[in-house]
Amino acid sequence: MLADGEVVGDGSWNLTIYVTDLNEKRTMVVKGDMHIGGVMLKLTESFEFKKDWSDHALWWPTRNKWLSRPKHTLDQYGVHADAALHFTPMHKPLRIQLPDLRYIDCKIDFSIDTFSAVMQLCKNLGIRHPEELSLYYPLEPSHLKQNYQNLKEAKRIKSTQPPDTNTFIAATRGSSNSLDRSNGPCPATPPPPRSLSATPVASNHNGTIRRYGGHIYSTQSDGSSDGGYCGTPPRASSLDALDALGELSLADSPLEPDSHSRESLLTPKSLMERARMNVGWLDSSLSIMEQYVREWDTLQLRFKFYSFFDLTARAHDAPRLNQLYQQARWQILNQEVHCTEEEMLLFAALQLQIELQTLAGGSVEAADGAHNSSATAPEDEIDAALSQLQEQLEGGPPAGHDITHVPELADHLKYLRPKRFTLKAYKRGWVSCRDGVLRIHASSDAAARGESPSYAVELRGAEVTPDAHPASGRYSIKLEIPAEDAMHEMWLKCDDEEQYAKWVAACRLGARGRSLADAAFASEAAAVRSLLALQRPQPGAALQQHSVPHLEHLQPENFLAPRFLKKLKGKFTQRVLESHANVKDLPLLEAKLQYIKTWQNLPDYGQTLFVVRFMGHRKDEIISIANNRIMRLDPNTGDHIKTWRYSTMKAWNVNWEIKHMMVQFEEGNIIFSVQSADCKVVHEFIGGYIFLSMRSKDANQTLDEELFHKLTGGWT
Repeated sequence: MLADGEVVGDGSWNLTIYVTDLNEKRTMVVKGDMHIGGVMLKLTESFEFKKDWSDHALWWPTRNKWLSRPKHTLDQYGVHADAALHFTPMHKPLRIQLPDLRYIDCKIDFSIDTFSAVMQLCKNLGIRHPEELSLYYPLEPSHLKQNYQNLKEAKRIKSTQPPDTNTFIAATRGSSNSLDRSNGPCPATPPPPRSLSATPVASNHNGTIRRYGGHIYSTQSDGSSDGGYCGTPPRASSLDALDALGELSLADSPLEPDSHSRESLLTPKSLMERARMNVGWLDSSLSIMEQYVREWDTLQLRFKFYSFFDLTARAHDAPRLNQLYQQARWQILNQEVHCTEEEMLLFAALQLQIELQTLAGGSVEAADGAHNSSATAPEDEIDAALSQLQEQLEGGPPAGHDITHVPELADHLKYLRPKRFTLKAYKRGWVSCRDGVLRIHASSDAAARGESPSYAVELRGAEVTPDAHPASGRYSIKLEIPAEDAMHEMWLKCDDEEQYAKWVAACRLGARGRSLADAAFASEAAAVRSLLALQRPQPGAALQQHSVPHLEHLQPENFLAPRFLKKLKGKFTQRVLESHANVKDLPLLEAKLQYIKTWQNLPDYGQTLFVVRFMGHRKDEIISIANNRIMRLDPNTGDHIKTWRYSTMKAWNVNWEIKHMMVQFEEGNIIFSVQSADCKVVHEFIGGYIFLSMRSKDANQTLDEELFHKLTGGWT
């Protein structure tokens, strides 16, 4: 009999295989030209009992990879006499935290790439467009104190590392490599599932609002997990992988999480800490197992790419809409995204309306039914779709319009170009915008005479930050104009809401390289007017507190970000009611959609930050990856130093040996190393946004997974 790893003259040798389900070690004589499928077949035929082994595969812990190609030989994989393989299930139990902070226990395929695993998970959860989501490894506050360049490095410092329940992984990392139960690790039994209220909780018999009941949802009907543990034989799963997830409603969420779920949220205190949070994203091209995630670990399901396809207030999109609302809500309350006081009150009012609609029994089915009942009107669904398509198309002037005429927006505005060491003072002038170029003349007469403007700048690539305060009558627009060395700041001050709405729309279109002839100008201005109307307080509403049920049980900390609590806590009820009067008639799904749209209008929205070091520089800086641009930010103030649009990008590459990334633009190349994550994460964000921008308008489109991996995977 051959000893483990011993090789004989004919080239055969003993291969050690640990069967995780049986918690035992097997040895078998193999040759290097033996196929992986043949190895597994020979192993299963050696068992004394019959069992369905179709969900099992060979895992190589030392190399941290699956031997997933059955036609490949041991030699092709590099498996030699000293190797120890594991014969283990591909579907393993995992704890997933949803965007609404609830936990579910489910089985995930650990052998396929993370992108495909997320696709399968979202399909079972009923979330449309899974390409917008990914899995995230939960971090601790200590992770935000310094940079970690990969997830494996960051995981080493977890203060309470959960036991490795992949049965034998911990043993092979140790020095003994033993599977004897007396000295081998015993897999920890997973935490017992707690009860979950899968639908919103309503008022109890006392009329007070109940919040969360629990937060764990198990895929097993008996509340237990599948698989064998130390000292117990393996038993069959009572349910298939994710069957029980169909019982979970993601269209509605409990109103407030418990303390454990709330504590899982990180609160970044600076731009640097916010950038360090992105080390937790899993690599979409690798399997979950290959990223050092084991059975019963906890991962978070989150919307990763801020490019959302076809958000509508319809019942079929209710789970996705609700989970996106929940992620937006916690980003705002946890100060990941900053907003003004007026915007915070609007978010609080919308959240209050959503909770009131939920407690009143407002359902997504009722909302969808009401929507469908209006389809008999002249503006039916087909007309609405055509109108939306017309707004999204570029060009296309209305009938009777002179196509030779170039639209221009001009008016008397106050403007300011801040300079160092000088007092800030607004000047009044004649400001015009035409073909994406902003021009300033001393007067309208000077412009009419054709005099050269005192200042002219192209808006393409500019950062536009609205700054409106309807209650005090302040309507300002901050422009950060791209230049060779940095971004030049400029302010415009409007006289009223109508003027403000037009100029915000014009500046946004100009920043995207579009003219005022674009059909989106009217809809952009209308969206600004709508948002201003929602932010305008209604003082008389505070006198009608009796019209809002359960008002006395509302806690300000559940509606306001911490930095607003001290200022608004004493007058929280009054201020929220004044804002709530503008949204009190919104149904449930419309209120969630309005919350998301308001979130999307925030200056910080959709910015994924990373700490980088540009070539030739010694200091760490911040870059922001958004759905249409890359920005270079000042790490102390957050000011935009430079913006590069994807529309001018020619290529992006990674030097995997030195971990440097180069992005090529028409105006030049930028080269940097990523300090707060693996450079693959940045590469994936850029490629992911390019992929999402290539989706067609067809709602029934088939997702091109191969294209996604081509754009995000890079060369490895």
